[in-house]
Amino acid sequence: MTFNSWLFPLFFLVFYPVYLAVKGTRFASLWLVIASYVFYGWFNPLYVLLIAYATFVDYIVAALMEKGWRKKLWLVVSIANNIGLLSFFKYGAFAAENLNWLFAHLGVSWQAQPPGILFPVGISFFTFRSLTYSIDCYRGAVQRERSFLRYAAFVSLFPMLICGPIERACNLLPQMRESVKITGQDVADGASLFIVGLFKKLALADYLALYVNKVYDAPDQFGAAALVLATFAFAWQVYFDFSGYTDMARGVARLLGFRLMLNFNNPYLADGLGDFWKRWHISLSSWFRDYVYIPLGGNRKGQLRTYANLFVTFLVSGIWHGAAWTYAIWGVVHAVGNIATREFERSAVYRERVPRFLKQLFVFAVVCFAWIFFRARTVGDAGLIVKRIFTEAWSDPLCPLLMPALILAVWAYQFVYESRARRLLEPAPVRVCMVVAMVVYMIVFASSNVQPFIYQQF
Repeated sequence: MTFNSWLFPLFFLVFYPVYLAVKGTRFASLWLVIASYVFYGWFNPLYVLLIAYATFVDYIVAALMEKGWRKKLWLVVSIANNIGLLSFFKYGAFAAENLNWLFAHLGVSWQAQPPGILFPVGISFFTFRSLTYSIDCYRGAVQRERSFLRYAAFVSLFPMLICGPIERACNLLPQMRESVKITGQDVADGASLFIVGLFKKLALADYLALYVNKVYDAPDQFGAAALVLATFAFAWQVYFDFSGYTDMARGVARLLGFRLMLNFNNPYLADGLGDFWKRWHISLSSWFRDYVYIPLGGNRKGQLRTYANLFVTFLVSGIWHGAAWTYAIWGVVHAVGNIATREFERSAVYRERVPRFLKQLFVFAVVCFAWIFFRARTVGDAGLIVKRIFTEAWSDPLCPLLMPALILAVWAYQFVYESRARRLLEPAPVRVCMVVAMVVYMIVFASSNVQPFIYQQF
């Protein structure tokens, strides 16, 4: 089940009145678990067994670590279990495919058989969330949750189950233990966040997907201008798609009385590649910082080691996104970009003498170049696209004028939002008018070509 399906409003109409009735009682966690498992099991009932298993293992592991007996061993058990689940379900077929390629080139006749199983939607998100809890319990950064049902609700909470954000136990579990009253402001803010997210998805992301899919599905049939425009369009499509889901998740969670972390902060206004990763998919980038980069040594062991740690962290981030070499290359491009510009971005010349708009254009160009590998179906397609962009003649990209107009309008809005003129957007009447305009636009103009959320495949 997804937020943009016709089924979700029906699900929520059944779930929400009961939730309001049991909130603050011992039945609240049980009702959240039941609803979340129905939400997840709608994709495939077997998925429920997987998330229940992952939840049970880490709950027991945390209890054993609390006893102080071989804490590191139990942490290893949690890490091996979560990474093992992720590797088997997400990377099994990819590993078999590459092994068979290697065997074929070595003249070995034996072939590895892929697992032949369905890919559980959102597995990367709930395994990372559960793993974070185990690591933080080991570090003493979070108090062990004594209620199994509350912990199960934390791992499976349906607003963030499919595409995150990857919420930390230290933020969400204390909220789940409290019985904070849901106010009218919570309802208003939650509903408006949900509408904004739905607008991003239906009116913007799915509309841009029409052109992006057309070009990227057959890149050999398009020239440089169309490929560049489709790449720019995909940059905004993936932003609208993913930040739209996050807005809807945060909106639904707000209706339940929970405040999830901000996951996107106008990333295409970043004035450095380091700044971009402080604004894009914040829950994941901060996860890799805290649980990969810093444990590797961070920037504490000299410049060369810092660069090596950055490279490994971005490579792992790329592989996290999918079982394909294109994602690994996407991570490497960002690694090289961050390593190459890290010292210059910290210099006084860059901070004080380079106009901010030029820095923003440079960051956007590098990020878009990396998106080519993220979106391309194969490494060969990505290479073809890059080659054509730099060698083919530029001609009419044959795109509807509404597409760049929408992108420029949103970009302009973000510039205003981060300027001193932001106060003009803050009055309640302005916000209400904008939400009403979004609803009207979706009713009249939204694309009927509903696309699955891009990040639910991760």
